[in-house]
Amino acid sequence: MRLVFAGTPEVAVPALDALIASDRHEVVAVVTRPDAPAGRGRRLVASPVAERAEEAGIEVLKPVKPRDEDFLARLREIAPDCCPVVAYGALLPQVALDVPSHGWVNLHFSLLPAWRGAAPVQHAVLAGDEITGATTFQIERGLDSGPVYGVLTEEVRPTDTSGDLLTRLAFAGSGLLVATMDGIEDGSLKPVPQPAEGVTLAPKIEVADARIDWTAPALRVDRVVRGCAPAPGAWTVFRGERLKVMAAAPVAGYDGSALPAGELAVTKKSVHVGTGSHPVRLLWVQPQGKKPMQAADWARGVRIADGEQLGD
Repeated sequence: MRLVFAGTPEVAVPALDALIASDRHEVVAVVTRPDAPAGRGRRLVASPVAERAEEAGIEVLKPVKPRDEDFLARLREIAPDCCPVVAYGALLPQVALDVPSHGWVNLHFSLLPAWRGAAPVQHAVLAGDEITGATTFQIERGLDSGPVYGVLTEEVRPTDTSGDLLTRLAFAGSGLLVATMDGIEDGSLKPVPQPAEGVTLAPKIEVADARIDWTAPALRVDRVVRGCAPAPGAWTVFRGERLKVMAAAPVAGYDGSALPAGELAVTKKSVHVGTGSHPVRLLWVQPQGKKPMQAADWARGVRIADGEQLGD
């Protein structure tokens, strides 16, 4: 099939690479978000998908909105058979969905209908799911509600961050997306409607959602730290300034298990914080305006006094 691939961030690149490598399909163009300011100089930078497509000599389309007439006219000229999508980041209007003969097919990083929305992997980690996966489905006007072509499952490991899990799903999902294109092309795959039961939503995780509640159990604190890594990053407050908690670990059987919620306990090599259950050990932190550092180094530098706390 003639394909127009839609995607923007780094997580979409493995799927683009897999489709380019396929001997049954041709990626004739890529749709991605417009160049965005990045870095200290706020210089406009192309998306990872745009950079990869340009390296491969593939036409790149960067509509401000996918309902722009110039974009729609070019899409009709290209006349793709199907448009595979991975984390494109913009709402597709019906007029665009109607262009390819086999529609737009999304690779979504959850087992639909669970975790429909922008942040399925983060919500899976936050919820403590033991199994998640990826799904290919036909895009329709509803939120991730279209009929399903294929699924794969992936274990959520006890120490997984959202970044760890998303990386594995991106590479495993690229194979699923190619297999879905193959099945659509030869007629062996037909989409199956999603069940009405089991729908959960996964809205974008905002910075406010990543604030640690030290009165919560250690298990919940651990999930927030892992679920919000690498972005937006779990955080708390120390001496009136924001402190990112980049890595932490629950500590069962710690001899200071009566440590009050939020209170710090420091030794030469470790930093513990009280929670609503047993303490967690801080591993890596990032003070406001500084680079990430090991928690023990941070604690030595700020000279934590007895009874000092994180949070309010």
